[in-house]
Formats: sequence, C-alpha cells, structure tokens
Amino acid sequence: MKIGIIGLPESGKSTVFEALTRNISEVGFKGEDRIATIQVPDKRMSMLNDIYQRKKNIYARIEYFLPGMMGQKKDHNIWNRVRDCDALLNVVRNFSGYGLQPPTPYSDILDLDQELILADLMAVENRLERLEKKRGKKIDHEEVALLNECRKNLENELPIRKFPDLSAAPPLKGFAFVSVKPMLILFNNDDEDDHIPEGGDLIPEQNYMVIRGKLEQELAQMSDEEAEDFLAEFSIGASAKDRVIKESYEYLGVISFFTVEGDEVRAWTVKKGTRAVDAAGVIHSDMERGFIRAEVVAFDDLMDAGTYHEARKKGTVRLEGKTYPVQDGDIIKFRFNV
Repeated sequence: MKIGIIGLPESGKSTVFEALTRNISEVGFKGEDRIATIQVPDKRMSMLNDIYQRKKNIYARIEYFLPGMMGQKKDHNIWNRVRDCDALLNVVRNFSGYGLQPPTPYSDILDLDQELILADLMAVENRLERLEKKRGKKIDHEEVALLNECRKNLENELPIRKFPDLSAAPPLKGFAFVSVKPMLILFNNDDEDDHIPEGGDLIPEQNYMVIRGKLEQELAQMSDEEAEDFLAEFSIGASAKDRVIKESYEYLGVISFFTVEGDEVRAWTVKKGTRAVDAAGVIHSDMERGFIRAEVVAFDDLMDAGTYHEARKKGTVRLEGKTYPVQDGDIIKFRFNV
C-alpha cells in the first residue's frame, strides 16, 4: 500500500514523514522526493510464529511518499506524482511559530481540496480536447459522457470523492483522479496541544486525527526504552506511526490475512470483502488462475485450539471456494493447479 503525504507550505510535511517512518536525515531534501517503507505492526505475527516456529516473520508494509517541493509553486502537474498512491495524508498546520501567521486549519483543508479539484479538472479538459480532435473517428461516447459529468462536478468545486461510482466507471479507471483518493487529515499541532481544532463541522465527511509532529519526530529518534518514558510523560497512548496506520486501515477498509509457507509466516493486505480467489492473486497470479479452494482457519480459532492439528480436530479448519470473503486474521492455505 502506498500513501502520499501532501499539504500546504509550512504545514510540517517533512516532520510528519520522519515521525511516521523514522527516516531522519540532517541533510535538507528541498525539491527531492522522499520514499520510505515501514512494517505494519501486528502482534498476531509473533503469536502465529509461536505456533508454527518458522524462521521468518514477514510483515505487511506501507510505503510513504513525500513529493519534493509540494505546495512550493503553482505547478498542477505536481499532482501527477501522487496519482498512483492508494490514499493521501493531508498534513494541516495547527501550530504557531515565529514569523508564521496564526493557523487556519479548516481554510487550509479547503484550499488544498481546490488544488486537487483543479488538477483533475485540467486532466478532464485535456482528455476531452483530445477526444474532440478525433471527431469523425471512432470514440467512446460513454467515456465522453462520464468526463462531462466529472467536469460539471469539478467546476462546481466538488471533489470526485463525493461521486465514487463515477470514478469507478470502467472507462475512467485509468485516470487515477487525485480528488477521489481517500484522504486522512492530520492536524499538526503544537507540542502541548492534543485536541482537534474547533470548527470541525465546517468540513463534514472527512476523517481526521491529531499529531504533534515535532514531539513525534523526537520520539522516532529514540530507543524503545526512551520512547516508553517519553510516551508516558506526554500522555501519548501510542506512537504516531501506529495510530496513523490503524486509522488508515480502518478508513481505507483494509484487513490482513496470513499465510504459512516454507520457512515464513507472512501478512498480506487486502480490501475488506475481498474474495478468496482475488486474495490468492495478491500472492501470485498463478494462484488466482489455477485456484481450486482455500483452506482457512480464523486466528481466534487457531489460538483457542493451540495448534493447527487441534484446530482440524475441532472442525474449525474450513474449505472455502472462490467467492469466500476473506476475514481479518484468516490463516489461509491456497490450493491451486496450473
């Protein structure tokens, strides 16, 4: 899963990137893209390894992408660099500082949304212009109608995320509109402030949470022992990395299932409701193509039984077909033939 970190100038995007990834550098990265991949913490992995005794635990991963020069100039092509992201984190300044104007977080959210809307409007108009030049040639009239519907909504300053069925229409799937991407708002607060800023009713239908970026950046540079004391001192229940991952999973509607093959226990990430055959395809296309059935045991059933053998004896290991919706925590062995 790839998540893009965006925001207006001076919002603290680099600070948040370093807090989430522990990718700390003394060297400035002005104008340069930054990418870091982190493990998704999951206590179930070690519990599974206690049962299966494999050499490797391979956790699910998240890739955070911070585009260089984001918000530094009115270059709407910059948004093309986050079109392949699965979701966006919008870092919003809610802290004070020398030389800074008082924070206006909800106004900033609207301003950035306008940037996304304008980027998509330009993409739509460019495509419509190219299709217009094909007059007399064979064109997809459904695509033209859908693009015109997008243009109407965007011109009314409505992000396409408000019309998910529109962006999901097959003729438009290749556009990767940025204003349709799931977006989590991160209010970047002062060190002593852990509250959502007043005025949340101004931005309905948005998911948001607070991060004290500077504090969390310091935390990311500490040893585990130091971090434990630091969390207690500032009444932080869990690190920003863990909280943002948890919130992102819930907001995006993704879950983890597990496989045990060879010498490894591995976690995989899929959308909630993913069919067994499609989950097999996440591992390898051959598994999807030659899918026969899935041998499944729920995590809690396995823990209750103590071993896979005992789970089989209790009848909690099941054989499921292609359409079985994978559940969070399932341990699955895919049977296939190609």
